[in-house]
Amino acid sequence: MTADDRPYKDTIAVLATMHDKERVVAPVLKEGLGLRVALALGLNTDRFGTFSRDVERTGSQLDAARAKIAAGFEYAPYARVGIASEGSFGPHPYIPFLALGRELVLLIDRERGLELTGHFASPETNYGQAVVSDMETAVAFAERSKFPEHGLIVMGCVDEKPAPDLALFKDVVDHVALEQAVGQVVAKCGAAFVEADMRAHRNPTRMRAIERAASDLVRRFRSECPTCKHPGFDVTERIAGLPCEWCGEPTHVIRAEILTCQACDCRQERQATSAKTADPGRCESCNP
Repeated sequence: MTADDRPYKDTIAVLATMHDKERVVAPVLKEGLGLRVALALGLNTDRFGTFSRDVERTGSQLDAARAKIAAGFEYAPYARVGIASEGSFGPHPYIPFLALGRELVLLIDRERGLELTGHFASPETNYGQAVVSDMETAVAFAERSKFPEHGLIVMGCVDEKPAPDLALFKDVVDHVALEQAVGQVVAKCGAAFVEADMRAHRNPTRMRAIERAASDLVRRFRSECPTCKHPGFDVTERIAGLPCEWCGEPTHVIRAEILTCQACDCRQERQATSAKTADPGRCESCNP
């Protein structure tokens, strides 16, 4: 790709972050779109919600990202483009005892009225929590959480539930800090709630996922509508029903994808797989 191929060559984009996300977002957007990323210096993005629960996030991931960009434009009124990232973590919806991380990177071009998102979801996350009452248990959890390369958060605990209003220690990045935090919280509460720090600057695994979401944003931007050339012509719906190889009945396997344009009525259907039939193991009739 040459510089002339980049639609935003030398255009400034304000990135709403206080957790070093520019380290992975800026290079991807510069290479892929030509954007020059600048920070909204002084912006406290924790006001839109924290993983440590001391500030609850209201609304969805997308709502929070939009709010961050709106605040970023206030700090950088000269910027045409705003960028924000938001993550969400929890149990995998289909696989028991497995966590899933979801990353979203949002771009808003207020001159064009354009809004596009990049996504990345993966079970490759160290997201997790533990209630501990001694250092041996705390260290065992820390090792599972890839500590100290990945940070930890220690907070108060009531009835085995997090209580950040009673005690909250962020930036636990070495064993001395972990021992001090756990000791103080256990002395106060009888147990401590310890969890992986999911803030990007304390979590290299999450930082890589944000980079993947930023790359997906570039991919979506470069996917133009065949009718009006608007960016973001992409999959908005997946249709199940690929027939079973044995009985021919429709399965839950995706057979087709629908691509739509945000700007016009263009809609296309394409095959989701080169396979003509689904494995009988995915068929409710043959494998109930």
